[in-house]
Amino acid sequence: MPANFVWYELMTTDAKAAEGFYSKVVGWKPQDASQPDMTYTMFLTGEMPVAGLMTLPPEACSAGARPSWIGYVGVDDVDAAAQRVAKAGGAIHVPPTDIPNIGRFAMVADPQGATFSLFKGQSEMPRPAAGPTTTGLVGWHELMAVDGEKAFDFYADLFGWTKSEALDMGAMGRYQLFNAGSDTIGGMMTKPAEVPVPFWTYYFRVDAIGAAMERLKQSGGTVINGPMEVPGGDWIVQGLDPQGAMFSLVSAKA
Repeated sequence: MPANFVWYELMTTDAKAAEGFYSKVVGWKPQDASQPDMTYTMFLTGEMPVAGLMTLPPEACSAGARPSWIGYVGVDDVDAAAQRVAKAGGAIHVPPTDIPNIGRFAMVADPQGATFSLFKGQSEMPRPAAGPTTTGLVGWHELMAVDGEKAFDFYADLFGWTKSEALDMGAMGRYQLFNAGSDTIGGMMTKPAEVPVPFWTYYFRVDAIGAAMERLKQSGGTVINGPMEVPGGDWIVQGLDPQGAMFSLVSAKA
């Protein structure tokens, strides 16, 4: 089976502030999931864990790490997948590591520098039973790449993703939708020249884009793009949280 995203994690400089921000903006319910040596918060939609939150380690900050969201893709063998990333010209930022009683992960970057994580759980990750438009779930995965076509080839080889429809974005180029199995889960494109680095961004589903955008601004976030309607009828907003992590919102309602 093609691999799919199974988890999303925010690493930030002020976890408590971020917890309050996303609870208000997205509507997630925070739940403590700390381990003896690590403080960790899960975000829930209803009773379904959707994402996690932790403080950036001081050594990571010293090395230049900034608050950001990262997606975890489920694989059968983390070590083998990490080796394939490295062989293809990518980087291994955190080598395959066990999380006690949870699973094994590695933090890697594709050959163009966009970061993501590989994950294999000790048990099967729960998949949301609700529909794809349910508030609080991740509704879209988007990669801004240095070279969109080469990036797709890398992920297709690594995860078995396939091309879906390609949208003509005019001067911005082609926006390539991609599938994990029969499901269209995201899009990739060559980033505009003014975007300094390649990156993944994740779209959190909200009740209505206008109301969520107001909550975003009132809670100290910054809107950097939108609101705008996208093909298919959804509305999106892209923003920065108060600590500077980029995220996106999506809704069927304006």
